[in-house]
Amino acid sequence: MPDAAPTPVVTVFLRHRGNVLLLRRSDDVGAYPGRWGAVAGHVEDDDPPASALQTIEEETGLRDTDVRPQRQGAAFTVEDDDHGTHWRVHPFLFDVDTRSIQTNWETEEVEWASPTALLRRDTVPDLWTSYRRVAPSILGVTNDTTHGSAYLSIRALEVLRDRAGMLAHSEASTIEDARGRLVGTAHRLLEARPSMAAMGNRLHRAMHASLPELPPDAVETNAHEAIQDALAADAAAAETAAAQVRGAHVLTLSRSGTVLSALQAADPSPTVSVAVSGPEEEGVGVAEHLAEAGLDVTLLPDAAVAHRLREGTIDAVLVGADTIQSSGAVVNKAGTYGAALAARRAEVPVYAACAVDKISVDDDTSDESAPDRTVYDGSSDVAVWSPRFDTTPPALITGGLLTDRGTLETDEINTVTEELAKLRTWI
Repeated sequence: MPDAAPTPVVTVFLRHRGNVLLLRRSDDVGAYPGRWGAVAGHVEDDDPPASALQTIEEETGLRDTDVRPQRQGAAFTVEDDDHGTHWRVHPFLFDVDTRSIQTNWETEEVEWASPTALLRRDTVPDLWTSYRRVAPSILGVTNDTTHGSAYLSIRALEVLRDRAGMLAHSEASTIEDARGRLVGTAHRLLEARPSMAAMGNRLHRAMHASLPELPPDAVETNAHEAIQDALAADAAAAETAAAQVRGAHVLTLSRSGTVLSALQAADPSPTVSVAVSGPEEEGVGVAEHLAEAGLDVTLLPDAAVAHRLREGTIDAVLVGADTIQSSGAVVNKAGTYGAALAARRAEVPVYAACAVDKISVDDDTSDESAPDRTVYDGSSDVAVWSPRFDTTPPALITGGLLTDRGTLETDEINTVTEELAKLRTWI
């Protein structure tokens, strides 16, 4: 082992639509020419996060405003006896909205690919370990209370895909053992957020497509394809919703990726009122995101939603959905039911926007609750009740369900339910 202290470096994965950016190093670089890697560079001024942003700009041309930090993984040491050195690697994951980059002389070839492609490439040392430190995880999906179910369903599919890729390329177990481990991963993901129908339906779709044997390599491929299909469905639902809110004054709450996309795509742009969406206040981030995108945005406390609707300035209420029950009832962030009641009194249409994958097969209701401390962290003997979700009856969704298949009528939901139920036969 080298005696010198390890050289601190950053390894940065840029993610877009389920793929990550892979760079094949040119023959002109001093370390690991010809091998595949991610965006990488030395740590400057003992500041890994700042160094990660600087390295992204140097190697891709993307600035800090073009990337969204998702995760910084725990640093680890890579010992490279062949080169007589070792590295202290600081892994990072950023999301980007574009694949248009400008590489420098250090890069010979670029590719956007599934992270599991690293398992088949000649890479820089321990690149897969770097990725695993920032990759989505079952725990991350379980504990994420900021994002909506469409986003989390993509992360769950990434977990399934990555696990399948690892098992498909492992020589340490039999095919039967690998299959058993993979099925176990799928079940743990299904149990992570049972209130979110999209997650279950999309996981079921990937596993069903891999019948009858459920080999890990097939699950790897089908999970990655399911990610692309899910993203396309969410985008189509957003287009349906955007057509309904062009130039309108829209009230929304919580955080729905489909709603965010719809509001930004609508032309002319809507005016938006956003409820804070306590106790976790994800509406604040929504308001900031829309304002940065150039929309006219007002943030208001949840208690003012009914008053805002009564004023007569709101043209439509647009919400996402964590689950659509077979009756057409919408399970969404707590506060949706109250907003819908106030909207009916004010004669304002209420729309729910989502892909049909959010339709529930079994109509189980969620008992998820926000942590007590988000409501009250004092010392008095005060009980806290803070459900994350409530259920809005279909009669209050007066504008309709805006989906990737257009505006869905209540009597069409049963047909979709039957279609989704068939995906569960892999179990």
